Amino acid sequence: MDSAAKDKIQPALLPGSSCPGSEWPEQERAEQLARGAALKWASGIFYRPEQLARLGQYRSREVQRNYFLEARIKSVVQSYLEGVQTGVWQLAQALETVQGTRDILGQARHLLQGLSQTSQTLAPLRECVVQHKQLQVLTQLLPRLQAVPAAVAHTQTLIDAQRFLEAYVSLRELEQLQEETWIPLGGLELPIFQGLGLLAEALGQAVEAAAGAAGQLARENPALLVAAVRVAEVETERTILGHAPRDWRQRCLRALQEGLERAHFASPVLPEPGALAGWLEALQVSLPAEMAAAEALVAPCCPPNYNVVQLWAHTLHSGLRRSVQRLLSGPELGAADTFALLHWALHVYMGKEMMGNLELGPEADVSQLEPLLTSENIEQLEAAFVAQVQGSVAQWLQKALDGEVAEWSREQEPNTDPSGFYHSPMPAIVLQILAENIQVTSLISDSLHRRVRDMALSKLDTFLRSFSDALIQFSRDHLRREAPHYVPYLLAAFNHHSALSSSLSVLLPAGEASGVLAPVEATLDDVQRRICRLVLEALQVELQPLFASLPSRQWLLSSELLDDVCEQTSHFCQDFWRVRKPAVQLLLAEAERTVVLQYLRALMQGRLVCRSADERTQAAERLRHDATQLKELFLGLGLEESAHCAPVLLALRELLNLHDPTLLGLEVAGLRQKFPDVSEDHVSVLLDLRGDVSREHRQAALSSLQAGPPPSPSTGRRALFSLVPTPTPSLSSCLPSGPCS
Repeated sequence: MDSAAKDKIQPALLPGSSCPGSEWPEQERAEQLARGAALKWASGIFYRPEQLARLGQYRSREVQRNYFLEARIKSVVQSYLEGVQTGVWQLAQALETVQGTRDILGQARHLLQGLSQTSQTLAPLRECVVQHKQLQVLTQLLPRLQAVPAAVAHTQTLIDAQRFLEAYVSLRELEQLQEETWIPLGGLELPIFQGLGLLAEALGQAVEAAAGAAGQLARENPALLVAAVRVAEVETERTILGHAPRDWRQRCLRALQEGLERAHFASPVLPEPGALAGWLEALQVSLPAEMAAAEALVAPCCPPNYNVVQLWAHTLHSGLRRSVQRLLSGPELGAADTFALLHWALHVYMGKEMMGNLELGPEADVSQLEPLLTSENIEQLEAAFVAQVQGSVAQWLQKALDGEVAEWSREQEPNTDPSGFYHSPMPAIVLQILAENIQVTSLISDSLHRRVRDMALSKLDTFLRSFSDALIQFSRDHLRREAPHYVPYLLAAFNHHSALSSSLSVLLPAGEASGVLAPVEATLDDVQRRICRLVLEALQVELQPLFASLPSRQWLLSSELLDDVCEQTSHFCQDFWRVRKPAVQLLLAEAERTVVLQYLRALMQGRLVCRSADERTQAAERLRHDATQLKELFLGLGLEESAHCAPVLLALRELLNLHDPTLLGLEVAGLRQKFPDVSEDHVSVLLDLRGDVSREHRQAALSSLQAGPPPSPSTGRRALFSLVPTPTPSLSSCLPSGPCS
């Protein structure tokens, strides 16, 4: 672009500016960059001398390019100037329009100020118009409004007369009139309608009261119940004056529940102790009757959505459950009341006689009812029942024991049964007390049955131990002051054992394993052994004086000594036949064993030494005779032959009757085979009794006792010699034996 063109353009671009850089710094910078770029381009092309020949070509090309660029710049600047000119014109037009609008708005403002003053002057007129409209409405409704107080009073009369449908229609007319006046009056409520809320509430309460007496009304006046329910349903489904509806349906349902609970569970007074069973029996009659009435009478008076039968079932159940919980939170129930409550709640209440009645049908929905007693309640009641029964059983057992002990001091023998056996009612009383308490709990639950059974067996075990202790005390008292019939009462106690052991199974239900009886059976066996020991001690006391002179010369020459023993034993055992089998066999066997042990103890005292072969023969014969006499005695008393232990005397006879002392070792070995508990001391005493055994023979005999074959385990004999003490050996037993008087 030449300088002339620049002079034409520059004033237009920068009016009033003499220096372009002062207004357009970017332009100056652009020129500098362009000059730098051109210089760089030229230095890159003409850095060789031979390239200067083409300088003219480059110059002409750049001149053409400059012309083209200048043309484009002129075109852009021209277009820009035209746009600026158009914008300036539009701004001028807008300014004129704004000024015109401002003038018009000023005029409008002036006019509106005048209208505001005019509107204020018309305000009273507007109020008059509103009042005129209200008065016009009131004028039209005036006859009806004048009748409102009388209608309110009439409606109240209808409510009091329980004419619910007519009262509801009248109330609805009044409320509709109130609605008709409320909208035209702009929400203004007239004073004459202020009592409608109370009137509606009175009707609602009357409907609620009728629902609360539904059971009675369904029998006496079902139409009244139907009217009350109908009013509640209609009122619930409508909306008054845009407010939420009065939910009289819920009030009816709540009243039905409360009335039902009030009729059966309203009294806060719980049954007196012992009266719970009667209370439950009354409920057993009244609740099914109430359910039947609900299904037959109340349900037809109510809409299906009331689910009257289900409502009745759940309401009665809830009320009964609260009463039971209140009963359990009070004073502890007695055993009879606890049993009655458990049986009634677990078996009667949900049984066919009550809530499980098939005639109730599925609408009762009794399967959804919570248990009347929770698991904690059942645990609490069962524990309390067991504790109470345990105390009662302990008292009864103690009375039975005290009565039995009192019998022991009587001046007459124990009572007998028709078969002649000693008899006492104590075992039957004890078993009856325990069996009744165990059997009755099977009506409740298996857990309670097991608890009471275990408790009963424990109490029986304690009773047997107390009975055993009482027998010991009886024995001590007998030693201080002889009881008139000491042994017969011990024998009667033997029969108690037989009666108890043979009847223990009554404490267990059919099919139950008898393993639970093992501890009691063991205690019974201990009691039997103790009674047997006391009887044998009494026998031993009577026989001890008779055996004091055995063995002796008198014993060798006469059977009078053993005759007295047999006579005394026979007299002592004369009442054994009053003991039932198999206990009598045990007594006879132990009595025979006691006599034999006394015999052996006397024999082992070493009070006699045979002075000749004739005396040894006499001693052997006496042992044979005594063994035979004892066997005949106890066979006559009824002892089975296999239980006799008198044959030990025959074994001793063989030892005394042996003529060749060199064979003593064999005889001693045979004696040990028959009686493994025989000791060297026993054999030494027997050898001393012979009076002809030398030291060598004694040593040989005693050596054979140790060197012989072990005793046969199949002998099955009870210990005898181990219970017989021997005198302390003297020096003479170590010297060669000789005549000794």
